[in-house]
Amino acid sequence: MKRLIIITIILLIATVLVTVVYFKNLNSTTQQTSQVLRTIPNNASLIFEFNNEKSFYDIFADNKLFANIIGDEKMAELAALKKTLLQNPLIEHFLNEQNLYVSLHPQKGDNIDFLLTIAVSKEFGPELFEKISKQPKSGIVINTYNVAGKQGYIIYLNDLKKRFYLIDQDDNTLSGSFSKDLIETCAKYDYKNEKQAFVLLPDRQSVNSLVNLYVNYEALSPLFEQLFINKNTDIFKSFRQLPAFAALSLNYKSDVLMFNGSTRIQNNKANYLELFSGQLPVANRIKSIFPSTTAYSTNFAVSDPKKFESDLSDWQKKGDFKTERSEIINKIKSKTGISLVKEFTRLLSNEFAIVTTRYHEKIAIAQVTDGSKMRSMMINLSKMNNDNVGQLNYEKLPQLLLGDAFSIFRRPYFRVMDNYLVLTNSMSEMSSYNDSYVNHKFISKTEGYDQFDGLLAERSNVSFFIQFKNAQPLFKQDMNPAFYNAFESMVPGWKNFYAAAWQFTSSDKNYYTNFCMRLNSDTTSVNTF
Repeated sequence: MKRLIIITIILLIATVLVTVVYFKNLNSTTQQTSQVLRTIPNNASLIFEFNNEKSFYDIFADNKLFANIIGDEKMAELAALKKTLLQNPLIEHFLNEQNLYVSLHPQKGDNIDFLLTIAVSKEFGPELFEKISKQPKSGIVINTYNVAGKQGYIIYLNDLKKRFYLIDQDDNTLSGSFSKDLIETCAKYDYKNEKQAFVLLPDRQSVNSLVNLYVNYEALSPLFEQLFINKNTDIFKSFRQLPAFAALSLNYKSDVLMFNGSTRIQNNKANYLELFSGQLPVANRIKSIFPSTTAYSTNFAVSDPKKFESDLSDWQKKGDFKTERSEIINKIKSKTGISLVKEFTRLLSNEFAIVTTRYHEKIAIAQVTDGSKMRSMMINLSKMNNDNVGQLNYEKLPQLLLGDAFSIFRRPYFRVMDNYLVLTNSMSEMSSYNDSYVNHKFISKTEGYDQFDGLLAERSNVSFFIQFKNAQPLFKQDMNPAFYNAFESMVPGWKNFYAAAWQFTSSDKNYYTNFCMRLNSDTTSVNTF
């Protein structure tokens, strides 16, 4: 008995020690991640984090996902850096198993450049770069220079015939890029004068993840402005205006890029998408009637339409739309006797969406509880073109009733199909969707859709979807020619993906977040690192 008690005590002590060491290591990892992230200029829209170790590269050997995203040229750059620097025998043990951060930064002109950032131990010294350059057949030439008072290195890679610029930060962090301008920006960046942009993953989730993704939503707009010559493009406009940061971790699949995590809304800035964070998640069904020509869409879902309308009204009354909103409501009341918001809310169901087709058609679809009553109300607000289709007599009703995302429908045409209210900006768009609806020509019935849709969360509150083949004509029209040419000709490239989706599911006034991007089933495998 005495022996059993002693063994139990020893096991208990061992368990406590292991637990303390484990959480100490977790805390150390979090501190290092925070330290590295704060050195990255906060105009970064996306940051990828992965561990610089052999097992990581082995897992993604012959994987086609990342090559299709960034292309052969960028993959060749990363492979050259891995070979000559990251796994150089002279410094490998200083960098091995350290997390590597690859951030995306819009630059002047047509450039979007990568910044690589990695922490090093205190024993790491600049003299190691001199030793590397003196190695026989090193394949690199290294020169030193000063960057904003920091030690810099110009590394010429013979294989690529390109210069890589590297700086030694003051806090045992190295930052490098093929862009000299970006390195100079990084060297001058002082995080003490800036707010911390990126939130961190929970410790356990970070430790168990192969790749982490950090997102600054508001920094996506400058990126889009470089990608598109049409500055007013509405592709995921609400998404890009969300004042929030996300921290997501990779769910590994060989043909699917899947990230899951959380999006934290900055409550000091009001935003339309924030209205959905107070709703319960809703099963997404309206997407089943999107036309087969859908290029991209935004789907909204609310568990409590009355609460949504109340929150929307409160939000609009605090903004620039306040006066105009009141004028519209009063005008309709005086001319028709309809209490617009009250009557519409009574008939609104759980989902509404905006769809853009490959032909640039814009379609709004709202699920309603009683199609016949909705039709009667809409007739009283419209001038009828025929028995089924009418045009609203008043401007901005969709924006007033459903929010800012629907401001593109100023004085639309309407039609009620079963229990769906459909809005378009022209009769031809209405006829086109009517043909799709009557003849069941839906994207949900096209090849590849079920495979992709099966990867998505069944319930969410806001969902963004893009089908790359259907979106290509829009890209050709609206995208910066340099980027569109890359999209069209890059092999491997983005056009090898079937679709992508980003889902927000409400969770404690913030969002649990899913991102999914799937390759076409016939895409062949390619080498990466």
